[in-house]
Amino acid sequence: MVASRKNEEELKEVYLKNKEDKIDAVVICALHKSENKLVIIKQFRVPINDYIYELPAGLVDNDEDIESTVRRELKEETGLDLLEINKSTSTEKVYLSPGMTDESVAFVYCTCDGNISDEFLEDDEEIEAILVSQKEAVNILESKETIDIKSYLMLQMFVALGDKLFK
Repeated sequence: MVASRKNEEELKEVYLKNKEDKIDAVVICALHKSENKLVIIKQFRVPINDYIYELPAGLVDNDEDIESTVRRELKEETGLDLLEINKSTSTEKVYLSPGMTDESVAFVYCTCDGNISDEFLEDDEEIEAILVSQKEAVNILESKETIDIKSYLMLQMFVALGDKLFK
């Protein structure tokens, strides 16, 4: 059994004909340029019945390119504007939980700017965008709050490397 975002026809192409599967989503590791802070979100997730710290992320729509998806999702979830994607540190495709799902993402390092806003959220989204300093990242890591693995690792790396992580 596998959980997939792909329809039955797409799965048959991948499993039976070895067709390369498309990237399903983007995960955004963003540094707010003016504030020199990491962008994270706190979002309610039904499967865990709780709020969880995450990185901004979202699905690739149709044949949308990765940069367009990053720009759109960053704006929707945080209100912030994409400045630049660091192509040397971003990944084309990584898997989130291959023991359970075939979902793949582009893990994108970028810089952004602007003001946090919730005016672009979709109606079914409950997201709080947060700018985190290195000291605040330490506090989150030491807290008992729920953190997803991607944001946990990024918070650790941000504490250790600061803005060097984005260069």
